[in-house]
Amino acid sequence: MSKRSSVAVIDYGAGNLRSVQTALKFIGAEFSIASNGEEIKSASRLIFPGVGDACAALSILRERGLVQSLIEYYRSGRPFLGICLGCQIIFDYSEEGQTRGLGLIPGVVRRFPGEEGLKVPHMGWNRVDYPEAAHPLLRGIAGGSFFYFVHSYYPVPQDKSVIIAETEYGLKFSSGVAAGNLAAFQFHPEKSGESGLKLLANFIAWKP
Repeated sequence: MSKRSSVAVIDYGAGNLRSVQTALKFIGAEFSIASNGEEIKSASRLIFPGVGDACAALSILRERGLVQSLIEYYRSGRPFLGICLGCQIIFDYSEEGQTRGLGLIPGVVRRFPGEEGLKVPHMGWNRVDYPEAAHPLLRGIAGGSFFYFVHSYYPVPQDKSVIIAETEYGLKFSSGVAAGNLAAFQFHPEKSGESGLKLLANFIAWKP
């Protein structure tokens, strides 16, 4: 087995690697790119970044035999961060392409209703609310801070206790969830300035 890296960033051929790499370099984090099961298995921390289509992403993961690797990694108890699409694939099911997800957290992913005056995708800076006794990844970041979003779908956890952050966009939705060693955010911390960099630094130091 290869030596464990500090952080492994999943490359499944469709993720948003460059901006995540740039942010990790900025905060001085050591990282590697993981594109196969052995590299995932050997990581000490894992980030699943993402943009694009859930159906296509899950199809690629299944073709490459990475679904079970991700499930086993989560079960190992090591820190796991999902970003944007990486916050959607962790649930049971997505309306995008009627896609079966990883099932790490019970729940579904729904499309914004596209009501009059509500543009879909939800794109740009928006407020993220969470309590003062926030999750460790949000510590040192003021509640109500703004983060950058680009998405047409949002997670709906079955168990509301996993919700650690919420955002308003036509409706109130879960913009952050956590279960044990897994935390996932619908926004892009790597594109969210100082607050996003703080979140990533918190992940590097996190001991769930």
